[in-house]
Amino acid sequence: MAKRYLTLGLAGLIVATMGLAACTPDTPPAKDNLVVTIYGTPTGSEGAQWEASWQAWAAANEITIQYTGDRDFTTNISTKIQGNDLPDIAVFPQPGLMKAVIEDGKVKPLDAVTLGSVTQNFSADWQSYGTVEGEQYAVPLDASAKGYIWYSPKKFAELNATIPTTWAELMTLTDTLATQTGAPVWCAGFNSGDASGWPGTDQLAEYVLSASGGAVYDQWVDGTVKFTDKPIADAFTAMGKILLDPKYVNAGFGDVASINSTSFGDVTIPLASGQCLMTNQATFLAGFFADAKTADGETPVVAEDGDIWAFMMPPVAGTPSVMGGGDFAVAFSDDPAVAKVMAYLASGDYATSLITVDGASFITANKGVDISKQSDPLLAQAMEVLISPTTIFRFGAGDAMPSVVQQAWWKGMVNWINGVDQAEVLEQIQAAWADI
Repeated sequence: MAKRYLTLGLAGLIVATMGLAACTPDTPPAKDNLVVTIYGTPTGSEGAQWEASWQAWAAANEITIQYTGDRDFTTNISTKIQGNDLPDIAVFPQPGLMKAVIEDGKVKPLDAVTLGSVTQNFSADWQSYGTVEGEQYAVPLDASAKGYIWYSPKKFAELNATIPTTWAELMTLTDTLATQTGAPVWCAGFNSGDASGWPGTDQLAEYVLSASGGAVYDQWVDGTVKFTDKPIADAFTAMGKILLDPKYVNAGFGDVASINSTSFGDVTIPLASGQCLMTNQATFLAGFFADAKTADGETPVVAEDGDIWAFMMPPVAGTPSVMGGGDFAVAFSDDPAVAKVMAYLASGDYATSLITVDGASFITANKGVDISKQSDPLLAQAMEVLISPTTIFRFGAGDAMPSVVQQAWWKGMVNWINGVDQAEVLEQIQAAWADI
């Protein structure tokens, strides 16, 4: 599931094509048949899982949904806008890019039925990501809860380790385990092709949200709080006490520099075998353990009493918070069949269908979902947290910032791991705001 968060693009490219796009008709002519096209980032087995989530409903309603997945979605969507070669519905992996497209003027606002479902089923936080100038355009689909610390319950039991309840306790546990084992405790991987560095940006954002709260976090996302300001610099310093210390990282792979050469999903391998004791990653990491093996050569069991489990990153200060991500559907057509599909995607029925796709690990923040249908207890727990009215939820900061800043931040994380001075890294990232 990570792929949809990784194929993030250049909102600026979309803005640059607006002038050309304005020379073409705003909307393709309405179709006479009940065929609805959906365009998004998931491909391969994940794309097939997306299709399975709406397949039964589409057949029952005699609508043919034609889905196209594209790993280069965020680049190619701008080309489609320029040439007016638009899908009926596009599924965006991050709100910053989506809002740039909405502001281009081709996205249709939600009709009354769909708007009613979005208002009823999603928190104000989630609604805000699809709102532009007071108008709601987007339907939140799946979600991810980031900031989970994955570990081995068996190894923790062997080492008499207990789950920490605060960040300070987590740091104490880190040092204790490193001393006990005489080896690094954490494993981390920042490699993700053109998006390398994104796992580090997530971890930094998790810390900022927990340490400084929602107001500072929001000001950081909108550029009011700078990367060079104290709350962000302090977060880098705090995370560096783990990620830049060879005593604590990178278990199973090598020294600190190996973080940049390690694929983000490969951290499951040493974690499953017992070489690594902890790693920070979102709920979607559960799906990657299918390709890992325990020390006995078996596929690890992801369960509270199994080989692998996870706990949420303990709070640094203040009210517990959750940073996450998700996909949003927007419509470029107001054809009745398209409106009907959008209304279904906003419903609790669709949310329940999504989380029960065979072999998938989807979760949602839709309040209408039947959580009892989720067989994975970790994913069910994550949904309960996301849906709770007391949860402070924020989208990943990088995904909510302009793409040019996000990409500079990815690059900055890689440079930071490679030893570039922290102050210089922060200045380089902050300079990208001038390039919006």
